[in-house]
Amino acid sequence: MAVSTNNPLWARAWARLQSWRIFRSVRLRLLILALMPLIVLMPLLLLLGMSRWTSDYDKLLIANVESDLRIAEQYLARLMTGTGNDLTGIAESTEFARALDQGAAMHNAYLQDKRRQLELDFLYYLPAESALEVAAQWPVISTGLNGQPDTQIDIFSGPTLSAFPGDLGLRARIDLIETAAAVPTTRTSEDRGMVVHSAAPVKADNHEGVLVGGILLNRNLKFIDTINALVYLNAVTGGERQGTATLFLDDVRVSTNVRLFEDVRALGTRVSAAVRTEVLTHGKTWLARAFVVNDWYISGYLPLTDSFGERVGMLYVGFLEAPFTSAKNAAYLWMMLAFLAVLVLSVPLFLGLAKGIFAPLERMTFTMRRVGKGDLSARNGAVGSTDEIGQVAAHLDDLLDQVQDRDKRLRAYADDLNQRVEDRTAELRAANQKLEDTYRQLVMSEKLASIGEITAGVAHEINNPVAVIQGNVDVIRETLGHDLNAIETEVDLIDQQVSRIDAIVGKLLQFARPSEFMGYDDDILLEPVIRDCLVLVHHVLSKADVTIDTQFTPAPTVRIAVGEMQQVVINLLINAVQAMQEKGQITIRVAPEPRDDIPGVALYVTDTGPGIPTDKLTTVFDPFFTTKRAEGTGLGLSISQTLIQRAGGLITVRNTDTGGACFMVWLPQDRPTS
Repeated sequence: MAVSTNNPLWARAWARLQSWRIFRSVRLRLLILALMPLIVLMPLLLLLGMSRWTSDYDKLLIANVESDLRIAEQYLARLMTGTGNDLTGIAESTEFARALDQGAAMHNAYLQDKRRQLELDFLYYLPAESALEVAAQWPVISTGLNGQPDTQIDIFSGPTLSAFPGDLGLRARIDLIETAAAVPTTRTSEDRGMVVHSAAPVKADNHEGVLVGGILLNRNLKFIDTINALVYLNAVTGGERQGTATLFLDDVRVSTNVRLFEDVRALGTRVSAAVRTEVLTHGKTWLARAFVVNDWYISGYLPLTDSFGERVGMLYVGFLEAPFTSAKNAAYLWMMLAFLAVLVLSVPLFLGLAKGIFAPLERMTFTMRRVGKGDLSARNGAVGSTDEIGQVAAHLDDLLDQVQDRDKRLRAYADDLNQRVEDRTAELRAANQKLEDTYRQLVMSEKLASIGEITAGVAHEINNPVAVIQGNVDVIRETLGHDLNAIETEVDLIDQQVSRIDAIVGKLLQFARPSEFMGYDDDILLEPVIRDCLVLVHHVLSKADVTIDTQFTPAPTVRIAVGEMQQVVINLLINAVQAMQEKGQITIRVAPEPRDDIPGVALYVTDTGPGIPTDKLTTVFDPFFTTKRAEGTGLGLSISQTLIQRAGGLITVRNTDTGGACFMVWLPQDRPTS
């Protein structure tokens, strides 16, 4: 955002705003520092407290459901004890003895009347002979036959129940309802009955046997509703449809006040596999949360055993978890709101207390901003505070006085120094001009040295043998005449190779005397120039057992003298061969590559040698720098850099990940003039 500084009022307002923004961040940091104990420690304490409270709360709920389960268990035990006592009272009564003496019809009528009075589902008398036949089937009857009353829970089959009057078999039958998370089963109904089975010994003057009675618990809503009423009389965990009780035969609900719908009890639904395994398989009491039909309940499951000692069912009580979860969530929310309220009230309080600290700091910041813009006369003045910050403001004014005085003296020194610098600069220009002249002479000397080495090899190793070969070929042609046809192919091949040698010599001479072939920069493609250079240094490459890998991507032309470009390429190739010493591979890659949004072409020359020491990477292009003792002048790379920079390009070097050196030459793309 640009603000005009022509208007002093706007300038001061903008500076004030910037100062306020800076100190607003300081205020924020100090506010966070001051509120850190409240922001960090308080939530941690709340978290620890809520975790401990939640744990204790959950333990209280489990203890409550455990207490409820004990009440239900006691009621079942009282029902069984009461049934046994009722049968013992009948068996020992003189009224029952007289009924036995009066014949079967009389005592049967007597027993039916007692059955209705005691609300039993069956009641019958077995003489000793008959009791012996069924004693092995029912331990309760065996105990009664031995003279001791006994009451147990037993499971009666459907046919056994149907043999009793009163449609007990039909009453016991319950259709199974598919229940999620229950153990899979192929059964569709449960026709067995869970019975409070009781037997009392009969020892009258002329009669001896066992009095047997029982209560069918399947669909016994009075039994299960009584348990529910006893357990959930209070409104804390109970209330309408919040507390439930259930009797299970195996894992099937045979008597319950759990609802599937408004007026439909969940008879025939089954308990989950996890509860079934824990209670019926392992014989443990379940005290935890469990999903019951449609909702989560804090639940207690107690295993029930029959007269044979086998686990045949469960007694369940539980209450809805939702009200207590809502209460916990409400407590969490209330505590968080209280914490946020304390935090919101604390922020303005801290800001008000901090205002007296920040006002002097804001003035000092505004003063330093003016000083930073060059106004050395800016001062804080009286800040209205005598504390440490006020002392700092006064000390800052003293320092600014000293700075202003030293600035005046420094300006005087600077004027004198500038004059001295101008005089010395003139001397340096003259010395630099002499250095540049000397450098140009050294460049020419290095170039002539390289040319002399190459041309000497050409003169001694190529020219004389070529002349001899060409002369003898001419003699052969003249001597054979028409007989030359037999070896004409071979002679032509010799001519081709001699022509190739001439081409090599021509390119070498072109490199050695570029002024005779060109005197200006030209638009060139790098690929043919590089291929010509490879021909020129072929003998060097083959002697050192160096292979060349070329990767040429179609690229535009660049503007540079061919001879200068050849000199740069040959210098890089010879340096790479010397760096690898014995053998290796040189990779030459040419590809278009823009740099700083300028289109251009890049040449990469990579060797497999040991690379350049890291501390020497920045000095390889310095004049007279060389790693080859007693060889060369150390001007090859410096000359190459000069030639490339003069063409508007760039040359750099780096070490590769595999250890070799990689030189990169970049030249801008030639742009035709309009």
